[in-house]
Amino acid sequence: MHSSSHSTLKGIRFLASFASIFLILFITSADDKENLYKLLHDGEHFAIMRHALAPGTGDPDNFQLDDCSSQRNLSQDGRNQAKQVGEKLKANGIESAQVYSSQWCRCLETAKLLNLGPVEELPIINSFFRNFANRTPQTRETIEWISEQDLSTPTLLVTHQVNITALIGTYPASGEIFIVLRQPNGDLKAVHSIDTD
Repeated sequence: MHSSSHSTLKGIRFLASFASIFLILFITSADDKENLYKLLHDGEHFAIMRHALAPGTGDPDNFQLDDCSSQRNLSQDGRNQAKQVGEKLKANGIESAQVYSSQWCRCLETAKLLNLGPVEELPIINSFFRNFANRTPQTRETIEWISEQDLSTPTLLVTHQVNITALIGTYPASGEIFIVLRQPNGDLKAVHSIDTD
């Protein structure tokens, strides 16, 4: 019985994935970018965002997770960018979302300024820029976490360039959002980016 239920679930996911791929092809051919936002309601897609503009690279040597003054933080332009991204999402039908963030201050501030709902800290999407040995285990854990989530409500992860590149093989600009398909085998596929300039 359990095996049958598992097979049925896999079959449903396969059909949902196939339908999503068809929709993506339609969107691309029709150049109807607005329909991309609708993918975030289909239960198989989520959004991943690099934190907004925070001048510099990495963090100071005295970095402390619980002390924002020891970190690289958003500039005023970055704060404005985060607010504008939230407004753009709302204007395209994403009134609220499940929002998860790295525990770094620039990510948490970005996530909160989007104004899409409560922000939940998610340590597995913390930056591994200073400790690259964490890249493989954190990426694997993040993929496993995503595979278990109910994506029927729009879901947004706010994290760092290194994490996004490891997960979907793309190099995001500050504040850039990618819509990602959770495939039946658990792999992640970036289907499109949302212009947040």
